[in-house]
This record gives sequence, structure tokens and C-alpha cells, in this order.
Amino acid sequence: MKIKESYVLRSVAGENLIVPVGGNNINFNSAMTLNETGAFLWQLLNADTTRDALIDAMTKEYDIDAETAAKDIDIFITSLKEHSILED
Repeated sequence: MKIKESYVLRSVAGENLIVPVGGNNINFNSAMTLNETGAFLWQLLNADTTRDALIDAMTKEYDIDAETAAKDIDIFITSLKEHSILED
């Protein structure tokens, strides 16, 4: 999985915003913000990575068990796919 090159994460006024670049901004109806954990996962998804690698990184970075990390990551990945931001 990897973030499409047509999206970037920017910090604006203390908020982590997903910003479309190029022609995608025409079809982008609403801004999407990420919390600290979402921004952490986004950085990992800038390089081609796997769900298991995300779980491993999240359990190492935060005080969280693998089962909870997996559930949270699945929700995050689903949201990115629903907004056509993530490629497989």
C-alpha cells in the first residue's frame, strides 16, 4: 500500500491536512485532517508498506497492543481508500 503521489500532508495552523495536488483538487470536496497517529501512519504510507509493517511500527511508537493497532489501522486504511487516496 502507498499514498498516491497526487496527495500530500501539510501542517497548517497546527492541523495535519491532506492536500490534493495537480488536477485532483478539482474533485476534492472537503478537507481531510489527521490526528498525530494518522500523520504518523501517513508518513509510513509514503513508501510502499504493508499492513503488518504499519501494525509493528504503531506498537513500537505508541503504547498500544497489536490487536488495537490493527483495528485502528484498518479504519484508517478504509477511509483513505474510500477517498481514493491510497493505492494497493
